[in-house]
Amino acid sequence: MNSLEWNSAKEVKMTAPANHEVNIIIDKKEYKSPNPTTGAALYLLGKVASGYDLFREVRGKGDDEMIPNNGKEVKLYEGDHFYSAQSTLNPGT
Repeated sequence: MNSLEWNSAKEVKMTAPANHEVNIIIDKKEYKSPNPTTGAALYLLGKVASGYDLFREVRGKGDDEMIPNNGKEVKLYEGDHFYSAQSTLNPGT
């Protein structure tokens, strides 16, 4: 059974019970992931290339959340969108 949770933008998000799979999107591809998971597991699941960082899209105002490639726990929400971007961007080079 799903529950409701308020996020910082005062929107209601559907959450899956802990230790269940949720549907997420990484770089426009659909995946199922255990919830909670780790940043390292998301990098592996999404096949994020070396030299790239993974970001969770944040609804509303605010910066997207960078997900570190480590063992720290990441709580997922049904339908979360993630994207990868180069770690260092050098425009004009």
